[in-house]
Amino acid sequence: MSSFVRHPLVQSAISWILTGYVNFALETTRWRFEDRAGVDSMVASDQGAIGAFWHGRITMAVVCRRVLKHKPRRVIISASRDGELTARTVERLGFPSIRGSAAKKGKDADKGGAAAFRQALRFMRDGGLIAITPDGPRGPNQVMPEGTVIMAQAAKVPVVLFGLAATPAIQFKSWDKARVPVPFGRGCVVFDGPLYAPAATDEATREATRADWQARLIAAQNKAEAILAGSQV
Repeated sequence: MSSFVRHPLVQSAISWILTGYVNFALETTRWRFEDRAGVDSMVASDQGAIGAFWHGRITMAVVCRRVLKHKPRRVIISASRDGELTARTVERLGFPSIRGSAAKKGKDADKGGAAAFRQALRFMRDGGLIAITPDGPRGPNQVMPEGTVIMAQAAKVPVVLFGLAATPAIQFKSWDKARVPVPFGRGCVVFDGPLYAPAATDEATREATRADWQARLIAAQNKAEAILAGSQV
């Protein structure tokens, strides 16, 4: 991202434009919500939770505020300068941010990750929902690292997966194949969960859980796309 776009005034202006467009697109789209009994039960409870969806469907995920209702929520956004625009925009769309990484290893782990992780845990223990994009901020696309499992184990909260689709949609040539819904289209959200992380923290158990959740999230998104392709909403 160029230094011009990173300027606070420029980012503020772009954020307002994006917020207006996303709100208009989401409100004029006819949405269908599938398999929502589990998430409705979670919303009605005072228990915290994790909501996970792929990075390329961030704009579509905002529509889940209809289902989450008054459930306190935060979204984890990269602490990088490039994440500032996203953080500004999603906050205006009803998802205040926590800046940092969910739970990553290696050189990215200290970029606000530990503080963000602690803040997220406190928020969930107070009954809030933390929204994460497991494959963000740089991918690989639709690959879930073990950070989601680690967070669910530490917080002892359920995980709900959001499979999201909209048609027509603008698709970008970005690493995450980002899609933005076009106004007056059709959309579908397929939920999977609540899912619970096992208590065992050995590497084999975590890997099995990670692989299962990744497959489930891909399946939920594929189901949402199939529903749109095969029926009217």
